[in-house]
Amino acid sequence: MATSIKVACGQLCSSSNLQANARVVKKLISKAVAEKAKVLFLPEATDYISKDAAESLELAQYSHERFISAIQDELRQLHSKGEGGLYVAVGVHEPSHTKSSTDSKLNKVENNQLWIDTKGEILHRYQKLHLFDISIANGPILKESNSVEAGSKVLPPFPISDTDASLSPFRVGFATCYDIRFPELTLRLRSLGANIITFPSAFTTKTGTDHWLALGKARALDSQCFVAMAAQCGEHATDGPKKRVSYGNSVVFDPWGNILAQAPDYTNRAASDADGDYYELIVADLDLAWLEKVRSDMPLMTHRRPDVFGYEV
Repeated sequence: MATSIKVACGQLCSSSNLQANARVVKKLISKAVAEKAKVLFLPEATDYISKDAAESLELAQYSHERFISAIQDELRQLHSKGEGGLYVAVGVHEPSHTKSSTDSKLNKVENNQLWIDTKGEILHRYQKLHLFDISIANGPILKESNSVEAGSKVLPPFPISDTDASLSPFRVGFATCYDIRFPELTLRLRSLGANIITFPSAFTTKTGTDHWLALGKARALDSQCFVAMAAQCGEHATDGPKKRVSYGNSVVFDPWGNILAQAPDYTNRAASDADGDYYELIVADLDLAWLEKVRSDMPLMTHRRPDVFGYEV
């Protein structure tokens, strides 16, 4: 049984154009396959970044048709050619079933993370728990709850593969962006069996500069898990009067808090390709034997004191 796995994080700058974003993801999939990665982690809101809540509600109706299905088709084609073997975790928007009390139409979207297998099938779905409602002095004012319905449950960690014995020991726990500030979620995922935790993100430049790496390292140390943080990066092409800029700096931490791979932030990102598409890929080898040694040498979970604090994580 293999004790290591190669994973990749894709970094991009999603626009409000679903088809264009799908084109970029296909390029990242191709690069990940060439690198022989088994998993490609993609950012929050990879399908689109909208100018406002109204546009998000509109675009979400087409996310499956114009974006998600394109990723599924790409993985199916690779599988049929014998070039498959790549699993994809991707942040998307999907229509919510919550309705306004005064309007029969859907008025929210779900900020979801999907797990798509090598044959293009969606096996797992996590709905973001913590919504980013924030006002930063001399910075952005964002109220995610204007258009997004918060999730209400933790998705139990799952094996990368139920059929490949070399991959089954690696168990993935899903969290998204702002969730990273709430360590109880990370600890819950660890207690349920996770050894890889994802935080696909679209961090602001202010919070990214001050907190991005610190939060990722803290969650890796808290949970003694590998932490994969695929990020949006740069100024997003939307039609709104205010341009949104994401921090970037995709990164993978090991359970000791070491950085295994890291992409540039928005101030130093790579140039776009001939099609005008920006994307970067980082890869990291995750060593399960090293993780088990870290946990054995410092058995944090057995040292916790639910008898004092009154709850189990």
